Amino acid sequence: MVYAMFTVENITRYFGRFKALDNISFKVDNGEIVGYVGLNGAGKTTTIRICVGVLRPSSGDVIVDGYSITRQKREASFHIGWVPELPIFELDEKAIDYFVYLAGYYGLSRSEAHRLGKELFEQVGLSRFMERRLKHYSLGMKKRFALAISMINDPRNFFFDEVLNGLDPKGIAFFRDLVKRFKREGRAVLFSSHILSEVENIADRVVFIHKGRIIAVKTMDEIKSMAKPALVVKVSNPDDKLPKILEKYGEVRVRNGKYILVFRGKPDKNQIVRELVENGYSVEEIRSARTSLEKVFFKLIGEAGEEQ
Repeated sequence: MVYAMFTVENITRYFGRFKALDNISFKVDNGEIVGYVGLNGAGKTTTIRICVGVLRPSSGDVIVDGYSITRQKREASFHIGWVPELPIFELDEKAIDYFVYLAGYYGLSRSEAHRLGKELFEQVGLSRFMERRLKHYSLGMKKRFALAISMINDPRNFFFDEVLNGLDPKGIAFFRDLVKRFKREGRAVLFSSHILSEVENIADRVVFIHKGRIIAVKTMDEIKSMAKPALVVKVSNPDDKLPKILEKYGEVRVRNGKYILVFRGKPDKNQIVRELVENGYSVEEIRSARTSLEKVFFKLIGEAGEEQ
C-alpha cells in the first residue's frame, strides 16, 4: 500500500465541553508543502500537537507513514520532526551539550551525536554559537536550534507551528529555502503561519481552518484563480450605463462605490479611460489590484459563516 506521508483522519478534540477541533480531515503527500491558515484560536496548534503525539484526540487518528499516532506512537514518532511555536529547552545548558543529550533518545552515541550536531548547526546557521548557553540565544536562534533538533532522526515528515515568529528576514528566507529542499527530497511539510505572504511563497496547498473546522483546502493555483488580477475604476458620476460599458473589458463588480473589473486578458488602462471620458464620465481613479491570500481567507470565512 502507498501511503500519503501523513493523514489527519476525522480528528475531534474537546477541552472540557469546548470542542477545539470538529471532525477535521486532510492529508499531506510526499514532496508537498501545505500551509495551515486560521485566525488565533482556530485550532492550528491543537492539530499539530495531536499530529506529533503530544495531545491525544478525543476521537479520530493521524497516520504517519502508515503508523497510527494513537496506537503506534513510538513507530510514528520516529518519522516526525516538530518545531513548536514556543520551544522549551534547558536554558542553562550549552546548545551542543543539550543537542547531544536529546540525540541520545534516538540511540546515537555521544560521538555520533556531536558529529551530527556540528553538521546540523552548520545547516541552520548556528555553527558559531554551538558552545553558547541557550539562555543567551535570541528567539530566532532558538527557532533555528529547534529546527536542528527536528532533523536529528532524519524524518520524512515535518510539522512547523508558527516557526516564522521571531525570525528576521534572513531567518525567514532560510526557512523558505529549507522547506523547499525538503520538498525536493520528497518529504512532507505542514506549517502554520500568520505571515500569509510567506504561505503564498512556499505552499503547494493551503488548508483553511476556522473555529475548529476545515472550511477549505485549496491548491495555490486555485487560490490564484480566486485572486484574479483586476482593475479598480472609480468615477465621480456613475450611472446605470457604466457597468455595460465596462463589461466588454471583464467581469464587473461594485465595491464601496468603485467598479472592479476582473481581467479578461490585459485591458489597456488608457483605452478604458478614453472611452469613459468620451461617454461623459469623470475618472477619479484607475489602478491594478490583486486579491491577497488574506482576502481569499476572509472570503472563505464569510462563506463558512453563511453556511452555518
